[in-house]
Amino acid sequence: MPIRTAHPQAPASGAALGIVPARVEATDAADAARARALLDRDGAVLLAGLAPTADALVVAAALALGDRLRRLFPVRRRTSRDADPVHLHADSFDLTVDVGGVPTRRRDPDEDHVLVQCVRPSDSGGASFVADAYRFVDECAAADPELWTFLTTADVDLYGAWAGLRGLPATPRVGRHVEYTRTGRRIVRRTDGAVPLHRDPEADHVRAMLARLDERVRETERTLPRFAVAPGEILLLDNYRCWHGRDGHPGDREVRILTLRSADAR
Repeated sequence: MPIRTAHPQAPASGAALGIVPARVEATDAADAARARALLDRDGAVLLAGLAPTADALVVAAALALGDRLRRLFPVRRRTSRDADPVHLHADSFDLTVDVGGVPTRRRDPDEDHVLVQCVRPSDSGGASFVADAYRFVDECAAADPELWTFLTTADVDLYGAWAGLRGLPATPRVGRHVEYTRTGRRIVRRTDGAVPLHRDPEADHVRAMLARLDERVRETERTLPRFAVAPGEILLLDNYRCWHGRDGHPGDREVRILTLRSADAR
C-alpha cells in the first residue's frame, strides 16, 4: 500500500511548467524542418500561414511529422458560447463505430499528437495555455511523492466515467497515468474519464489521488502563461508530453481539432 503523506509540498509554479509555443510560417520545407525541431524541443509549436480550412490541418500534420505520420482521425469541429474554461487535459478517447458494417476507429487512446486550429476566436477571453506534463510529473517526485507513486504505478479505468457512451468498448481500458511506449517514449495522461477499477480494494485511495491530481493541476493552471491563437493558426502539440486548455469566454468561439498517431505512438 502506498505511503500516505499528510502535507505534500507546494506544486511547481506555472511559470516553470508553462510553454508558450513559437510561431512558424508553415509554407515550405525549411519551415517544416524548423517546426519539427521546435516540436521535438518544446512539445508545442504554432503553425501560421496556412489557409483557414479543415484541409490545412492535414497539411500541417504532414509538414510537421513527414514520414512519421501514420493515421489521422476525423476532424472535429467545436463551437462554444459564453463558455466555462476548458481545463488542462491531454486528448485521448477509445471510440469505435460501425460504418457500413465495418468497425471504424474514430478516436484512439494513444493519439500522440493533436492539432487545434482557430476558426473564430472569441472577442475577449478564451486564451490558450499549455503545460509541460513531463516536468509536472518529475517535480511531483519531490513535492508530492505519494501522488507521483500513484501516477506511475496505479492502474485505473481510463474512461470508466463515460462507460454509458455508445461506441465506447464494454471492456475497460486499463492503464496508468504515466507509461512508456515500447521505444521508451513517455506518456503522461490527463483525462476526466479516469475512475478506479471495478472492485479495486484501493478504490477509496484511487479516488483520493484522482482528486489530488485535479487539485494540483488546477493550482498549476491558474499561473500558466497565456497566449492567443489567431484565426487560421494551428496549435500543434506532442500529446504525450503536453497538457492544454483555454480560459472561459463570453460570446462565440470556434476551433477544429485533429488527432493522429505517428510512428512514435505506442
